[in-house]
Amino acid sequence: MVAMAAAAALAAADPPPAMPPAAGAGGPAARRDFYWLRSFLAGGVFSALRAVPQKEGYLGLYKGNGAMMIRIFPYGAIQFMAFEHYKTLITTKLGVSGHVHRLMAGSMAGMTAVICTYPLDMVRVRLAFQVKGEHTYTGIIHAFKTIYAKEGGFLGFYRGLMPTILGMAPYAGVSFFTFGTLKSVGLSYAPTLLGRPSSDNPNVLVLKTHINLLCGGVAGAIAQTISYPFDVTRRRMQLGTVLPEFEKCLTMRETMKYVYGHHGIRKGLYRGLSLNYIRCIPSQAVAFTTYELMKQFFHLN
Repeated sequence: MVAMAAAAALAAADPPPAMPPAAGAGGPAARRDFYWLRSFLAGGVFSALRAVPQKEGYLGLYKGNGAMMIRIFPYGAIQFMAFEHYKTLITTKLGVSGHVHRLMAGSMAGMTAVICTYPLDMVRVRLAFQVKGEHTYTGIIHAFKTIYAKEGGFLGFYRGLMPTILGMAPYAGVSFFTFGTLKSVGLSYAPTLLGRPSSDNPNVLVLKTHINLLCGGVAGAIAQTISYPFDVTRRRMQLGTVLPEFEKCLTMRETMKYVYGHHGIRKGLYRGLSLNYIRCIPSQAVAFTTYELMKQFFHLN
């Protein structure tokens, strides 16, 4: 995995290598209709497959899962649609291409998706944290009402937004960058071994499914490692008054200082990282692979 990540620096071009034109292949204009709608749907379909188990026993594994399922479709759809849009915008308007535009577009897409769906993420965290028999919230609607009434109205739903954005920018940016670069490297240097013709456009090479899964998993692992301290900070801030030390964690700086001061790096800022790998690596592997498949299904290549 490390070798593959290092090889990312060798990629030269973003678009997958083209194959010789196939007889009867449709022109580019034939595939442009409703491009952004189809891109939105392709991103959202993959998201529905990414329900992440929580804690505390078999049923406890799905605490907060309802809020997450409501959030995950628009989050994934917005993120992938925004990525394609930002990538095109950065390339055409700013003239930036290669590795940099993937990193920039991924970061901007991640931040856009976070801002649009953050209240649902807040509710998900609150529901997942509840201990059996001591429930503060009876459900999604009750959690929304309680947070709104007791924590400052609409702004209460955006507690912890700053560390989330600061964490999502490198997470999404590195994730899209790593996956896209590994894809380009693989198809450039081993097209026959790693690639196959796209089902919707035989002139374009795409990665084989198992290679897609591998590249997506590597991308998720690297991105998660870089952004994890911000994720820890976000969760603590989102829990707010649920935690006894909430008064010491009112801002991002205070929260990170508290966690580092009391628990250090390994047991504080990176606490739970190994467990998160178990969630993140297959999640990102399935996410990128499903999106690539849905792009073919919606004729986006």
